[in-house]
Amino acid sequence: MNAELPPLTASTLYLVATPIGNLEDITLRALRVLRECDVVAAEDTRHSGQLLKHFGISKPLLSYFQFNEAKRSEEIIERLRRGEKVALVTDAGSPGISDPGERVVKAAIAASFRVEAIPGACALVAGLTASGLPTEEFHFAGFLPHKSGQRRNKLESLKTVVGTMVFYESPYRIEKLLGELNEAFPERDVVLARELTKKFEEFLRGKPAQLLEIAAKRSLKGEFVVLVGGATT
Repeated sequence: MNAELPPLTASTLYLVATPIGNLEDITLRALRVLRECDVVAAEDTRHSGQLLKHFGISKPLLSYFQFNEAKRSEEIIERLRRGEKVALVTDAGSPGISDPGERVVKAAIAASFRVEAIPGACALVAGLTASGLPTEEFHFAGFLPHKSGQRRNKLESLKTVVGTMVFYESPYRIEKLLGELNEAFPERDVVLARELTKKFEEFLRGKPAQLLEIAAKRSLKGEFVVLVGGATT
Protein backbone atom coordinates (compact mmCIF):
# COMPACT_ATOMS: atom_id res chain seq x y z
CA MET A 1 0.00 0.00 0.00
CA ASN A 2 1.16 3.54 -0.79
CA ALA A 3 2.48 4.99 2.47
CA GLU A 4 0.88 8.36 1.64
CA LEU A 5 -2.62 6.87 1.66
CA PRO A 6 -4.32 6.68 5.04
CA PRO A 7 -5.48 3.23 6.15
CA LEU A 8 -9.17 2.45 6.28
CA THR A 9 -10.91 3.46 9.49
CA ALA A 10 -12.17 0.76 11.84
CA SER A 11 -15.92 0.51 12.48
CA THR A 12 -16.73 2.27 9.20
CA LEU A 13 -19.34 1.43 6.57
CA TYR A 14 -17.94 2.16 3.12
CA LEU A 15 -20.46 2.66 0.31
CA VAL A 16 -18.51 1.58 -2.76
CA ALA A 17 -19.76 2.53 -6.22
CA THR A 18 -19.10 -0.15 -8.84
CA PRO A 19 -19.25 -0.05 -12.66
CA ILE A 20 -22.65 0.08 -14.36
CA GLY A 21 -21.28 -1.84 -17.33
CA ASN A 22 -17.75 -0.89 -18.29
CA LEU A 23 -15.28 -2.38 -15.81
CA GLU A 24 -12.81 0.42 -16.56
CA ASP A 25 -15.10 2.71 -14.57
CA ILE A 26 -14.01 1.26 -11.21
CA THR A 27 -11.97 3.82 -9.30
CA LEU A 28 -8.55 3.29 -7.73
CA ARG A 29 -10.03 4.26 -4.38
CA ALA A 30 -12.83 1.71 -4.73
CA LEU A 31 -10.31 -1.03 -5.48
CA ARG A 32 -8.24 -0.10 -2.44
CA VAL A 33 -11.28 -0.15 -0.15
CA LEU A 34 -12.36 -3.53 -1.48
CA ARG A 35 -8.85 -4.91 -0.95
CA GLU A 36 -8.48 -3.55 2.59
CA CYS A 37 -11.98 -4.04 4.04
CA ASP A 38 -12.85 -6.99 6.25
CA VAL A 39 -16.05 -8.02 4.48
CA VAL A 40 -18.05 -7.06 1.39
CA ALA A 41 -21.83 -6.83 1.77
CA ALA A 42 -23.24 -7.40 -1.72
CA GLU A 43 -26.67 -7.26 -3.32
CA ASP A 44 -25.78 -10.37 -5.37
CA THR A 45 -22.76 -12.26 -4.06
CA ARG A 46 -22.31 -14.13 -7.35
CA HIS A 47 -22.23 -10.95 -9.39
CA SER A 48 -19.94 -9.11 -6.97
CA GLY A 49 -17.79 -12.21 -6.60
CA GLN A 50 -17.09 -12.10 -10.32
CA LEU A 51 -16.20 -8.41 -10.08
CA LEU A 52 -13.76 -9.06 -7.22
CA LYS A 53 -12.25 -12.02 -9.04
CA HIS A 54 -11.70 -9.87 -12.16
CA PHE A 55 -9.57 -7.50 -10.11
CA GLY A 56 -7.79 -10.26 -8.18
CA ILE A 57 -9.51 -9.51 -4.86
CA SER A 58 -10.57 -12.22 -2.42
CA LYS A 59 -12.85 -11.17 0.43
CA PRO A 60 -15.66 -12.75 2.49
CA LEU A 61 -19.02 -11.90 0.92
CA LEU A 62 -22.22 -11.19 2.84
CA SER A 63 -25.54 -11.30 0.98
CA TYR A 64 -27.49 -8.06 1.39
CA PHE A 65 -30.63 -7.42 -0.68
CA GLN A 66 -34.16 -6.07 -0.45
CA PHE A 67 -35.75 -9.02 1.32
CA ASN A 68 -33.12 -9.57 4.02
CA GLU A 69 -32.18 -5.93 4.67
CA ALA A 70 -33.45 -5.88 8.25
CA LYS A 71 -31.60 -9.02 9.35
CA ARG A 72 -28.41 -8.19 7.49
CA SER A 73 -28.43 -4.61 8.76
CA GLU A 74 -28.31 -5.94 12.31
CA GLU A 75 -25.42 -8.22 11.40
CA ILE A 76 -23.53 -5.40 9.70
CA ILE A 77 -24.01 -3.16 12.74
CA GLU A 78 -22.66 -5.95 14.96
CA ARG A 79 -19.60 -6.24 12.69
CA LEU A 80 -19.05 -2.50 12.98
CA ARG A 81 -19.24 -2.82 16.78
CA ARG A 82 -16.39 -5.35 16.56
CA GLY A 83 -14.32 -2.78 14.71
CA GLU A 84 -14.67 -4.29 11.26
CA LYS A 85 -14.45 -2.29 8.05
CA VAL A 86 -17.49 -3.14 5.91
CA ALA A 87 -17.75 -2.35 2.18
CA LEU A 88 -21.29 -2.25 0.78
CA VAL A 89 -21.76 -2.73 -2.97
CA THR A 90 -24.75 -3.25 -5.25
CA ASP A 91 -24.87 -4.96 -8.63
CA ALA A 92 -24.03 -1.71 -10.39
CA GLY A 93 -23.62 1.95 -9.53
CA SER A 94 -23.87 3.71 -6.20
CA PRO A 95 -25.39 1.88 -3.21
CA GLY A 96 -28.69 3.35 -2.05
CA ILE A 97 -29.68 4.81 -5.44
CA SER A 98 -32.65 2.62 -6.40
CA ASP A 99 -30.74 -0.25 -4.81
CA PRO A 100 -30.41 -1.68 -1.29
CA GLY A 101 -28.36 0.34 1.17
CA GLU A 102 -30.57 3.06 2.62
CA ARG A 103 -31.67 0.97 5.60
CA VAL A 104 -28.17 -0.02 6.72
CA VAL A 105 -26.89 3.55 6.28
CA LYS A 106 -29.65 4.83 8.58
CA ALA A 107 -28.92 2.06 11.07
CA ALA A 108 -25.18 2.77 11.08
CA ILE A 109 -25.72 6.50 11.60
CA ALA A 110 -28.26 5.85 14.36
CA ALA A 111 -25.69 3.65 16.09
CA SER A 112 -23.08 6.45 15.77
CA PHE A 113 -20.87 4.60 13.30
CA ARG A 114 -18.99 6.32 10.51
CA VAL A 115 -20.37 6.09 6.96
CA GLU A 116 -18.12 6.99 4.04
CA ALA A 117 -19.14 7.18 0.38
CA ILE A 118 -16.66 6.03 -2.27
CA PRO A 119 -17.96 7.85 -5.37
CA GLY A 120 -18.02 6.34 -8.82
CA ALA A 121 -20.30 5.29 -11.64
CA CYS A 122 -23.98 6.23 -11.40
CA ALA A 123 -26.45 5.72 -14.26
CA LEU A 124 -28.48 8.73 -13.13
CA VAL A 125 -25.55 11.12 -13.58
CA ALA A 126 -24.28 9.51 -16.78
CA GLY A 127 -27.68 9.69 -18.43
CA LEU A 128 -28.47 13.23 -17.27
CA THR A 129 -25.20 14.85 -18.27
CA ALA A 130 -25.25 13.41 -21.81
CA SER A 131 -28.99 13.83 -22.39
CA GLY A 132 -28.92 17.38 -23.67
CA LEU A 133 -31.75 18.30 -21.28
CA PRO A 134 -31.28 20.98 -18.58
CA THR A 135 -29.06 19.81 -15.72
CA GLU A 136 -29.14 22.77 -13.33
CA GLU A 137 -32.22 21.34 -11.64
CA PHE A 138 -33.55 17.78 -11.81
CA HIS A 139 -35.89 15.39 -10.04
CA PHE A 140 -34.91 11.74 -9.67
CA ALA A 141 -37.88 9.39 -9.24
CA GLY A 142 -36.13 6.04 -9.66
CA PHE A 143 -38.36 3.15 -10.71
CA LEU A 144 -42.06 3.91 -11.04
CA PRO A 145 -44.58 1.61 -9.30
CA HIS A 146 -45.49 -1.58 -11.17
CA LYS A 147 -49.27 -1.09 -10.99
CA SER A 148 -50.70 1.05 -13.81
CA GLY A 149 -52.91 3.18 -11.60
CA GLN A 150 -50.09 4.01 -9.23
CA ARG A 151 -47.75 4.78 -12.14
CA ARG A 152 -50.24 7.20 -13.68
CA ASN A 153 -50.84 8.87 -10.31
CA LYS A 154 -47.10 9.30 -9.83
CA LEU A 155 -46.65 10.84 -13.27
CA GLU A 156 -49.63 13.13 -12.66
CA SER A 157 -48.02 14.35 -9.44
CA LEU A 158 -44.86 15.27 -11.36
CA LYS A 159 -46.52 17.51 -13.95
CA THR A 160 -45.50 20.70 -12.15
CA VAL A 161 -41.86 19.71 -11.63
CA VAL A 162 -39.72 22.36 -13.28
CA GLY A 163 -36.45 20.44 -13.49
CA THR A 164 -35.61 17.51 -15.76
CA MET A 165 -37.25 14.32 -14.49
CA VAL A 166 -35.19 11.14 -14.36
CA PHE A 167 -36.51 7.58 -14.12
CA TYR A 168 -35.04 4.09 -14.25
CA GLU A 169 -36.87 1.47 -16.31
CA SER A 170 -36.38 -2.11 -17.46
CA PRO A 171 -36.63 -3.21 -21.12
CA TYR A 172 -39.80 -5.15 -20.25
CA ARG A 173 -41.76 -2.00 -19.38
CA ILE A 174 -40.16 0.66 -21.56
CA GLU A 175 -42.97 0.69 -24.16
CA LYS A 176 -45.57 0.87 -21.41
CA LEU A 177 -43.76 3.85 -19.90
CA LEU A 178 -43.54 5.60 -23.26
CA GLY A 179 -47.29 5.16 -23.67
CA GLU A 180 -47.87 6.67 -20.22
CA LEU A 181 -45.51 9.56 -21.00
CA ASN A 182 -47.40 10.16 -24.23
CA GLU A 183 -50.58 10.55 -22.19
CA ALA A 184 -49.09 12.67 -19.41
CA PHE A 185 -46.40 14.68 -21.25
CA PRO A 186 -47.12 14.49 -25.03
CA GLU A 187 -45.25 17.70 -25.85
CA ARG A 188 -42.25 17.19 -23.59
CA ASP A 189 -38.79 16.24 -24.83
CA VAL A 190 -37.85 12.71 -23.78
CA VAL A 191 -34.46 10.99 -23.87
CA LEU A 192 -33.96 7.24 -23.56
CA ALA A 193 -30.41 6.45 -22.42
CA ARG A 194 -29.80 2.76 -23.07
CA GLU A 195 -26.94 0.40 -22.15
CA LEU A 196 -24.89 3.21 -20.62
CA THR A 197 -21.09 2.68 -20.66
CA LYS A 198 -21.53 -0.58 -22.60
CA LYS A 199 -20.71 -1.49 -26.21
CA PHE A 200 -24.20 -0.68 -27.51
CA GLU A 201 -24.76 2.54 -25.58
CA GLU A 202 -27.41 4.64 -27.26
CA PHE A 203 -29.37 7.86 -26.70
CA LEU A 204 -32.78 8.13 -28.36
CA ARG A 205 -34.32 11.59 -28.34
CA GLY A 206 -37.77 12.87 -29.29
CA LYS A 207 -41.36 13.36 -28.18
CA PRO A 208 -43.04 10.33 -26.55
CA ALA A 209 -45.00 9.51 -29.72
CA GLN A 210 -41.83 9.55 -31.83
CA LEU A 211 -40.07 7.20 -29.42
CA LEU A 212 -43.11 4.90 -29.42
CA GLU A 213 -42.76 4.62 -33.20
CA ILE A 214 -39.13 3.60 -32.78
CA ALA A 215 -40.03 1.04 -30.11
CA ALA A 216 -42.67 -0.46 -32.41
CA LYS A 217 -40.10 -1.03 -35.16
CA ARG A 218 -37.22 -2.48 -33.15
CA SER A 219 -36.53 -4.28 -29.91
CA LEU A 220 -35.18 -1.95 -27.23
CA LYS A 221 -32.98 -3.98 -24.91
CA GLY A 222 -30.92 -3.19 -21.83
CA GLU A 223 -31.53 -1.07 -18.76
CA PHE A 224 -32.82 2.45 -19.35
CA VAL A 225 -32.41 5.87 -17.85
CA VAL A 226 -35.45 7.84 -19.01
CA LEU A 227 -35.26 11.63 -18.94
CA VAL A 228 -38.20 13.96 -19.42
CA GLY A 229 -38.11 17.73 -19.84
CA GLY A 230 -39.58 19.66 -16.94
CA ALA A 231 -42.57 21.98 -16.83
CA THR A 232 -42.12 25.44 -18.29
CA THR A 233 -42.56 28.37 -15.95
